[in-house]
Amino acid sequence: MGTRSGLDAQVGMVAEVTYGTLVAPTRFLEFDTEGFEYVPTFLEGEGIRAGRKFKRDSRVGVTRKDVNGKLDLKVPTKGLGLLIKNMIGSSGTTTVIGATAAYQQIHIPGDLYGKSMTIQIGKPEPGTGTVRPFAYLGCKCSQWEMSVSDGEHLKLSTTWDGRDEDTSTGLATASYASGAGLFNFSHATLKLGGTATTGGTPSQISVAGGTTVAAIINSVTIRGENPMAGERYGVGNAGLKAEPLENDYPTATGSFDAEFAKSELYDVFKASTSVALELAFSVGDAGGGNPYLLSFIAPKIKLKKAPAQVNGPGIVRMSTEFEIYDDEVNAPFQFKLVSTDTTI
Repeated sequence: MGTRSGLDAQVGMVAEVTYGTLVAPTRFLEFDTEGFEYVPTFLEGEGIRAGRKFKRDSRVGVTRKDVNGKLDLKVPTKGLGLLIKNMIGSSGTTTVIGATAAYQQIHIPGDLYGKSMTIQIGKPEPGTGTVRPFAYLGCKCSQWEMSVSDGEHLKLSTTWDGRDEDTSTGLATASYASGAGLFNFSHATLKLGGTATTGGTPSQISVAGGTTVAAIINSVTIRGENPMAGERYGVGNAGLKAEPLENDYPTATGSFDAEFAKSELYDVFKASTSVALELAFSVGDAGGGNPYLLSFIAPKIKLKKAPAQVNGPGIVRMSTEFEIYDDEVNAPFQFKLVSTDTTI
C-alpha cells in the first residue's frame, strides 16, 4: 500500500487521434502541482408553484460540460517534446545527431488545430489508499510559461482547455524515462543580438554574432498565449463543445529581472531596437559529446519596458519586459531539444 497522499499521484498524457476521444496515456512526467477540474454548467428552471418556494431538483440539468486545467513541473532533460508540440502547435520531428545516441527535436509554432491530448491524473484517495483515475479529454494548451531564477530549476507552467472528464477508465501504469535530470539556472546562457538564419538538415534557426549578456540577470521568463474560441457548443452536441479554434493573434512575451545595465538593456529599449534572443540550457552528455539541451531562439524581440529605479541604498535594478515579433524570414521562435528521446 502507498502513502495515501499526493506522493502516490501521477500524470500521464498522449496525443489524441480524434479531438476529445480518450487514448491511454503513454508519456509520464514528474510534476509539482496540477489544477484540473470538470466544470459543468447547471441550468435551473425556476417556476412559481403554490406551496413551494425553493428551486426543485426535478428542474435542474447540465447544459454544458467543460474542463479547465493547469500543470506545473520542473523541466526535465528527457520527455519534454510532447508538451512543447502541444504548447505551440509544432509538427516537429526527431532526428539522430550523427552516429551517436543523441537525438534532436526542432519545434516552431504551427497550427493548433488537430493537436489535443488526453491527460490522465491519478489522484490518491486517503481513506481507501486507491489512486483514482481522472482522464481529461480534448486538452488544448491555451497558455504556457517557462521561467528560471537564480538558484532554482527551470520551471514550466501550462494551462489547458479541455472537453470532458472520464473517471471510468483504469489508471494507466506509469513508466518514466530512465535517468532524466533537470535543467537549472547554472546550466543557462543568454545571448542578445546577432543575425538569425534558417537552414541546415533538419532545417533550424541559428544565430551568428550574438553577444553573451554581461549584465547580472537573476531571472528570465518566456510565456505564450494561444487565443482560442473555446465555446463552440451547438445543437446535438449533448453539452460537449467542438474543438476550439484559434480566433486571435497568438503572442509570445518575456521578461528579465536584472541589475541596471544602461548600454546593454536600457539603450536598446530607448532606441526601440529589435534584437535576436538565444536562451540555452545544457548539461551532461546525451551521446557523442552532445549535451542534453533545451534552447529557445527568437530572431526579433523588442524591449517594451525597462525602468531602472532607485529604491534605497541597495543595487539599482530593472525589470525588463519584451515581446517576440515575426521578422518575416524565420519562424517567430524555436525550441530545440537534444536528448536520448527517439520520439516526440
